[in-house]
Amino acid sequence: MNRLKAELARRILVLDGAMGTMLQQYRFSEEDFRGERFKDYKYPLKGNNDLLSLTQPQAIAEVHAKYFEAGADIVETNTFSGTTIAMADYHMEDLVYELNYESARIAREVADRFTAEHPEKPRFVAGAMGPTNKTASMSPDVNDPGYRAITFDELKTAYKQQAEALTDGGADILLVETVFDTLNAKAALFAIEEMKEERGTDIAVMVSGTITDASGRTLSGQTVEAFLISISHIPLLSVGFNCALGADLLKPYLKRLGQQTELNVSAHPNAGLPNAFGEYDQTPGEMQALIREYLEEHLVNIIGGCCGTTPEHIRLIAEVAAAYEPRKLGTTAL
Repeated sequence: MNRLKAELARRILVLDGAMGTMLQQYRFSEEDFRGERFKDYKYPLKGNNDLLSLTQPQAIAEVHAKYFEAGADIVETNTFSGTTIAMADYHMEDLVYELNYESARIAREVADRFTAEHPEKPRFVAGAMGPTNKTASMSPDVNDPGYRAITFDELKTAYKQQAEALTDGGADILLVETVFDTLNAKAALFAIEEMKEERGTDIAVMVSGTITDASGRTLSGQTVEAFLISISHIPLLSVGFNCALGADLLKPYLKRLGQQTELNVSAHPNAGLPNAFGEYDQTPGEMQALIREYLEEHLVNIIGGCCGTTPEHIRLIAEVAAAYEPRKLGTTAL
Protein backbone atom coordinates (compact mmCIF):
# COMPACT_ATOMS: atom_id res chain seq x y z
CA MET A 1 0.00 0.00 0.00
CA ASN A 2 2.88 2.37 0.72
CA ARG A 3 4.16 2.10 -2.84
CA LEU A 4 0.67 2.60 -4.20
CA LYS A 5 0.22 5.77 -2.14
CA ALA A 6 3.65 7.01 -3.15
CA GLU A 7 2.80 6.61 -6.82
CA LEU A 8 -0.54 8.37 -6.33
CA ALA A 9 1.21 11.31 -4.69
CA ARG A 10 3.43 11.95 -7.68
CA ARG A 11 1.29 11.14 -10.71
CA ILE A 12 -2.14 10.28 -12.05
CA LEU A 13 -2.61 6.50 -12.08
CA VAL A 14 -4.33 4.85 -15.02
CA LEU A 15 -6.92 2.14 -14.51
CA ASP A 16 -7.65 -0.40 -17.23
CA GLY A 17 -10.67 -0.50 -19.54
CA ALA A 18 -13.54 -2.90 -20.02
CA MET A 19 -13.00 -6.63 -19.54
CA GLY A 20 -16.35 -7.61 -21.07
CA THR A 21 -15.76 -5.54 -24.21
CA MET A 22 -12.47 -7.34 -24.78
CA LEU A 23 -13.86 -10.81 -24.08
CA GLN A 24 -16.61 -10.27 -26.66
CA GLN A 25 -13.92 -10.08 -29.30
CA TYR A 26 -12.97 -13.71 -28.62
CA ARG A 27 -16.51 -14.83 -29.56
CA PHE A 28 -16.40 -17.68 -27.09
CA SER A 29 -19.00 -20.41 -27.63
CA GLU A 30 -20.88 -22.37 -25.00
CA GLU A 31 -18.22 -25.07 -25.34
CA ASP A 32 -15.46 -22.51 -24.77
CA PHE A 33 -17.12 -21.31 -21.58
CA ARG A 34 -17.47 -24.90 -20.38
CA GLY A 35 -13.97 -26.08 -21.21
CA GLU A 36 -13.08 -29.67 -20.40
CA ARG A 37 -13.86 -29.32 -16.71
CA PHE A 38 -17.50 -28.28 -17.14
CA LYS A 39 -18.29 -30.00 -20.46
CA ASP A 40 -21.12 -32.03 -18.88
CA TYR A 41 -22.50 -29.27 -16.64
CA LYS A 42 -26.29 -29.39 -16.74
CA TYR A 43 -26.90 -25.63 -16.88
CA PRO A 44 -26.00 -23.14 -19.65
CA LEU A 45 -22.76 -21.29 -18.91
CA LYS A 46 -22.28 -18.95 -21.87
CA GLY A 47 -22.14 -15.38 -20.59
CA ASN A 48 -20.54 -16.26 -17.26
CA ASN A 49 -17.41 -14.20 -17.91
CA ASP A 50 -16.00 -14.83 -14.44
CA LEU A 51 -15.87 -18.55 -15.23
CA LEU A 52 -13.39 -17.85 -18.04
CA SER A 53 -10.71 -17.39 -15.38
CA LEU A 54 -10.94 -21.17 -14.94
CA THR A 55 -11.74 -22.34 -18.47
CA GLN A 56 -9.91 -19.74 -20.60
CA PRO A 57 -7.24 -18.33 -18.27
CA GLN A 58 -4.89 -17.46 -21.13
CA ALA A 59 -7.48 -15.10 -22.61
CA ILE A 60 -7.89 -13.32 -19.26
CA ALA A 61 -4.11 -12.97 -18.94
CA GLU A 62 -3.94 -11.61 -22.51
CA VAL A 63 -6.52 -8.93 -21.76
CA HIS A 64 -4.63 -7.82 -18.65
CA ALA A 65 -1.38 -7.74 -20.62
CA LYS A 66 -2.94 -5.63 -23.39
CA TYR A 67 -4.07 -3.04 -20.87
CA PHE A 68 -0.67 -2.95 -19.18
CA GLU A 69 1.00 -2.61 -22.59
CA ALA A 70 -1.36 0.30 -23.29
CA GLY A 71 -0.08 2.10 -20.18
CA ALA A 72 -2.43 1.04 -17.38
CA ASP A 73 -1.03 1.10 -13.86
CA ILE A 74 -3.90 -0.89 -12.35
CA VAL A 75 -5.90 -3.77 -13.81
CA GLU A 76 -9.14 -5.09 -12.38
CA THR A 77 -9.63 -8.78 -11.77
CA ASN A 78 -12.21 -10.68 -13.82
CA THR A 79 -14.58 -10.92 -10.84
CA PHE A 80 -17.36 -8.39 -11.40
CA SER A 81 -19.97 -11.09 -10.65
CA GLY A 82 -17.81 -13.06 -8.25
CA THR A 83 -20.22 -13.50 -5.34
CA THR A 84 -22.47 -16.39 -4.38
CA ILE A 85 -25.39 -14.02 -5.00
CA ALA A 86 -24.53 -13.39 -8.65
CA MET A 87 -23.19 -16.90 -9.30
CA ALA A 88 -26.53 -18.36 -8.22
CA ASP A 89 -27.71 -17.54 -11.75
CA TYR A 90 -25.39 -20.30 -12.98
CA HIS A 91 -25.73 -22.60 -9.95
CA MET A 92 -22.01 -22.10 -9.25
CA GLU A 93 -22.04 -20.71 -5.73
CA ASP A 94 -19.57 -23.36 -4.58
CA LEU A 95 -16.94 -22.08 -7.04
CA VAL A 96 -16.84 -18.50 -5.79
CA TYR A 97 -13.65 -18.72 -3.74
CA GLU A 98 -11.78 -20.46 -6.55
CA LEU A 99 -13.07 -18.02 -9.20
CA ASN A 100 -11.88 -15.01 -7.22
CA TYR A 101 -8.60 -16.56 -6.14
CA GLU A 102 -7.66 -17.65 -9.66
CA SER A 103 -8.72 -14.33 -11.18
CA ALA A 104 -6.53 -12.44 -8.73
CA ARG A 105 -3.65 -14.86 -9.23
CA ILE A 106 -3.75 -14.43 -13.03
CA ALA A 107 -3.77 -10.64 -12.75
CA ARG A 108 -1.00 -10.75 -10.14
CA GLU A 109 1.27 -12.83 -12.36
CA VAL A 110 0.82 -10.46 -15.30
CA ALA A 111 1.31 -7.38 -13.11
CA ASP A 112 4.48 -8.79 -11.56
CA ARG A 113 5.89 -9.56 -15.00
CA PHE A 114 5.36 -5.99 -16.17
CA THR A 115 6.75 -4.55 -12.91
CA ALA A 116 9.87 -6.71 -13.28
CA GLU A 117 10.36 -5.47 -16.84
CA HIS A 118 9.80 -1.81 -15.85
CA PRO A 119 10.47 -1.42 -12.11
CA GLU A 120 10.18 2.37 -12.40
CA LYS A 121 6.48 1.85 -13.23
CA PRO A 122 5.03 -0.60 -10.71
CA ARG A 123 1.77 -2.31 -11.71
CA PHE A 124 -1.08 -3.03 -9.33
CA VAL A 125 -4.08 -5.38 -9.12
CA ALA A 126 -7.53 -4.24 -8.06
CA GLY A 127 -9.92 -6.95 -6.94
CA ALA A 128 -13.21 -6.04 -8.64
CA MET A 129 -16.25 -6.35 -6.40
CA GLY A 130 -19.41 -5.65 -8.38
CA PRO A 131 -22.80 -4.60 -6.99
CA THR A 132 -24.48 -8.07 -7.34
CA ASN A 133 -27.81 -8.43 -9.11
CA LYS A 134 -29.90 -7.66 -6.01
CA THR A 135 -30.51 -4.49 -4.05
CA ALA A 136 -30.85 -4.11 -0.30
CA SER A 137 -32.55 -0.70 -0.41
CA MET A 138 -35.42 -1.28 -2.78
CA SER A 139 -38.12 -3.82 -3.44
CA PRO A 140 -38.12 -5.65 -6.78
CA ASP A 141 -41.89 -6.02 -6.39
CA VAL A 142 -43.88 -2.86 -7.13
CA ASN A 143 -46.85 -4.39 -5.30
CA ASP A 144 -44.85 -4.91 -2.11
CA PRO A 145 -42.60 -1.91 -1.35
CA GLY A 146 -41.43 -3.41 1.93
CA TYR A 147 -40.11 -6.61 0.36
CA ARG A 148 -36.36 -7.14 -0.02
CA ALA A 149 -34.75 -9.86 -2.14
CA ILE A 150 -31.56 -9.76 -0.05
CA THR A 151 -30.51 -8.80 3.48
CA PHE A 152 -27.52 -6.80 4.63
CA ASP A 153 -26.09 -9.85 6.42
CA GLU A 154 -26.43 -12.02 3.31
CA LEU A 155 -24.59 -9.42 1.29
CA LYS A 156 -21.91 -9.07 3.95
CA THR A 157 -21.29 -12.82 4.04
CA ALA A 158 -21.03 -13.03 0.25
CA TYR A 159 -18.71 -10.04 -0.03
CA LYS A 160 -16.47 -11.28 2.75
CA GLN A 161 -15.85 -14.54 0.92
CA GLN A 162 -15.01 -12.61 -2.22
CA ALA A 163 -12.70 -10.18 -0.39
CA GLU A 164 -10.82 -13.02 1.29
CA ALA A 165 -10.27 -14.87 -1.99
CA LEU A 166 -9.15 -11.76 -3.86
CA THR A 167 -6.72 -10.90 -1.08
CA ASP A 168 -5.38 -14.46 -0.95
CA GLY A 169 -4.91 -14.40 -4.71
CA GLY A 170 -2.70 -11.32 -4.53
CA ALA A 171 -4.87 -8.22 -5.03
CA ASP A 172 -3.30 -4.92 -3.89
CA ILE A 173 -6.66 -3.12 -3.80
CA LEU A 174 -10.27 -4.07 -3.25
CA LEU A 175 -12.46 -2.04 -5.63
CA VAL A 176 -16.14 -1.85 -4.64
CA GLU A 177 -17.46 -0.59 -7.95
CA THR A 178 -20.53 0.33 -9.97
CA VAL A 179 -22.37 1.06 -6.74
CA PHE A 180 -26.03 1.66 -7.57
CA ASP A 181 -27.25 0.90 -4.04
CA THR A 182 -25.08 2.34 -1.28
CA LEU A 183 -26.44 -0.16 1.23
CA ASN A 184 -24.94 -2.95 -0.86
CA ALA A 185 -21.64 -1.08 -0.85
CA LYS A 186 -21.80 -0.59 2.91
CA ALA A 187 -22.21 -4.36 3.29
CA ALA A 188 -19.11 -4.88 1.15
CA LEU A 189 -17.13 -2.32 3.16
CA PHE A 190 -18.29 -3.87 6.45
CA ALA A 191 -17.14 -7.27 5.17
CA ILE A 192 -13.73 -5.89 4.16
CA GLU A 193 -13.22 -4.19 7.52
CA GLU A 194 -14.21 -7.40 9.33
CA MET A 195 -11.73 -9.38 7.23
CA LYS A 196 -8.95 -6.89 7.91
CA GLU A 197 -9.60 -6.97 11.64
CA GLU A 198 -9.70 -10.77 11.81
CA ARG A 199 -6.49 -11.12 9.81
CA GLY A 200 -4.67 -8.21 11.35
CA THR A 201 -3.81 -6.94 7.88
CA ASP A 202 -4.56 -3.92 5.77
CA ILE A 203 -5.42 -3.49 2.10
CA ALA A 204 -6.27 -0.44 0.03
CA VAL A 205 -9.99 0.08 -0.67
CA MET A 206 -11.51 2.03 -3.54
CA VAL A 207 -15.22 2.82 -3.89
CA SER A 208 -16.77 3.80 -7.19
CA GLY A 209 -20.45 4.63 -7.48
CA THR A 210 -22.59 5.03 -10.56
CA ILE A 211 -24.85 7.95 -11.43
CA THR A 212 -27.66 6.30 -13.32
CA ASP A 213 -29.30 9.17 -15.21
CA ALA A 214 -29.64 12.93 -15.66
CA SER A 215 -31.10 13.30 -12.17
CA GLY A 216 -27.55 13.04 -10.84
CA ARG A 217 -28.48 10.33 -8.36
CA THR A 218 -27.63 6.70 -7.80
CA LEU A 219 -30.34 4.12 -8.50
CA SER A 220 -31.21 4.07 -4.79
CA GLY A 221 -31.79 7.83 -4.91
CA GLN A 222 -28.67 9.35 -3.38
CA THR A 223 -27.04 12.55 -4.55
CA VAL A 224 -23.28 12.77 -4.92
CA GLU A 225 -22.98 14.33 -1.47
CA ALA A 226 -25.23 11.77 0.22
CA PHE A 227 -23.32 8.91 -1.38
CA LEU A 228 -20.03 10.33 -0.11
CA ILE A 229 -21.31 10.88 3.42
CA SER A 230 -22.69 7.33 3.55
CA ILE A 231 -19.25 5.79 3.05
CA SER A 232 -17.05 8.41 4.73
CA HIS A 233 -16.68 6.41 7.97
CA ILE A 234 -14.44 3.87 6.20
CA PRO A 235 -10.72 4.53 5.56
CA LEU A 236 -10.60 4.64 1.76
CA LEU A 237 -7.84 5.08 -0.79
CA SER A 238 -10.24 6.76 -3.21
CA VAL A 239 -13.83 7.50 -4.07
CA GLY A 240 -15.23 8.08 -7.52
CA PHE A 241 -17.70 7.17 -10.24
CA ASN A 242 -17.84 4.74 -13.14
CA CYS A 243 -20.21 3.31 -15.75
CA ALA A 244 -23.69 4.50 -16.85
CA LEU A 245 -22.45 7.80 -18.32
CA GLY A 246 -19.78 8.92 -20.74
CA ALA A 247 -16.96 11.23 -19.69
CA ASP A 248 -18.82 14.39 -20.71
CA LEU A 249 -21.96 13.67 -18.70
CA LEU A 250 -20.01 12.38 -15.71
CA LYS A 251 -17.84 15.48 -15.38
CA PRO A 252 -20.17 17.71 -13.27
CA TYR A 253 -20.63 14.96 -10.70
CA LEU A 254 -16.90 14.43 -10.39
CA LYS A 255 -16.51 18.16 -9.79
CA ARG A 256 -19.06 18.07 -7.01
CA LEU A 257 -17.41 15.03 -5.49
CA GLY A 258 -13.98 16.61 -5.53
CA GLN A 259 -15.26 19.73 -3.80
CA GLN A 260 -16.48 17.63 -0.89
CA THR A 261 -13.74 15.10 -0.22
CA GLU A 262 -10.12 14.94 0.86
CA LEU A 263 -9.76 11.49 -0.67
CA ASN A 264 -8.22 10.64 -4.01
CA VAL A 265 -10.85 10.82 -6.74
CA SER A 266 -11.23 8.14 -9.41
CA ALA A 267 -13.23 7.98 -12.62
CA HIS A 268 -13.69 5.32 -15.25
CA PRO A 269 -16.55 6.41 -17.52
CA ASN A 270 -18.03 4.55 -20.45
CA ALA A 271 -17.02 5.23 -24.02
CA GLY A 272 -20.04 7.50 -24.39
CA LEU A 273 -23.60 6.22 -24.32
CA PRO A 274 -24.64 3.00 -26.08
CA ASN A 275 -26.28 3.18 -29.49
CA ALA A 276 -29.53 1.46 -30.50
CA PHE A 277 -27.68 -1.86 -30.70
CA GLY A 278 -26.11 -1.51 -27.26
CA GLU A 279 -22.69 -0.79 -28.72
CA TYR A 280 -20.33 2.06 -27.86
CA ASP A 281 -19.24 4.32 -30.71
CA GLN A 282 -17.01 6.87 -28.97
CA THR A 283 -13.54 6.63 -30.45
CA PRO A 284 -10.35 6.61 -28.37
CA GLY A 285 -9.52 10.08 -29.70
CA GLU A 286 -12.91 11.48 -28.77
CA MET A 287 -12.66 10.05 -25.28
CA GLN A 288 -9.12 11.35 -24.86
CA ALA A 289 -10.31 14.89 -25.62
CA LEU A 290 -12.97 14.63 -22.91
CA ILE A 291 -10.57 13.17 -20.38
CA ARG A 292 -8.13 15.99 -21.11
CA GLU A 293 -10.75 18.36 -19.69
CA TYR A 294 -10.74 16.34 -16.43
CA LEU A 295 -6.98 16.68 -16.25
CA GLU A 296 -6.87 20.37 -17.09
CA GLU A 297 -9.28 21.04 -14.23
CA HIS A 298 -7.43 18.65 -11.86
CA LEU A 299 -10.51 16.55 -11.13
CA VAL A 300 -8.94 13.10 -10.74
CA ASN A 301 -6.12 11.06 -9.26
CA ILE A 302 -7.07 7.77 -10.95
CA ILE A 303 -8.52 7.60 -14.46
CA GLY A 304 -9.59 4.70 -16.68
CA GLY A 305 -12.46 3.38 -18.75
CA CYS A 306 -15.59 1.30 -18.28
CA CYS A 307 -18.04 -0.16 -20.82
CA GLY A 308 -16.95 0.07 -24.44
CA THR A 309 -13.35 1.03 -23.72
CA THR A 310 -10.43 -0.91 -25.17
CA PRO A 311 -6.63 -0.87 -24.84
CA GLU A 312 -6.52 1.85 -27.51
CA HIS A 313 -8.80 4.05 -25.37
CA ILE A 314 -6.53 3.43 -22.39
CA ARG A 315 -3.39 4.09 -24.43
CA LEU A 316 -4.59 7.56 -25.36
CA ILE A 317 -5.87 8.24 -21.83
CA ALA A 318 -2.48 7.21 -20.38
CA GLU A 319 -0.71 9.37 -22.93
CA VAL A 320 -2.59 12.51 -21.94
CA ALA A 321 -2.59 11.67 -18.20
CA ALA A 322 1.22 11.63 -18.19
CA ALA A 323 1.24 15.32 -19.09
CA TYR A 324 -0.75 16.52 -16.07
CA GLU A 325 -0.40 16.73 -12.31
CA PRO A 326 -2.80 14.76 -10.10
CA ARG A 327 -5.56 16.45 -8.17
CA LYS A 328 -4.21 17.90 -4.92
CA LEU A 329 -5.63 16.55 -1.67
CA GLY A 330 -6.60 19.02 1.03
CA THR A 331 -9.25 20.51 3.25
CA THR A 332 -12.77 20.50 1.84
CA ALA A 333 -16.22 21.76 2.74
CA LEU A 334 -17.41 18.38 4.03
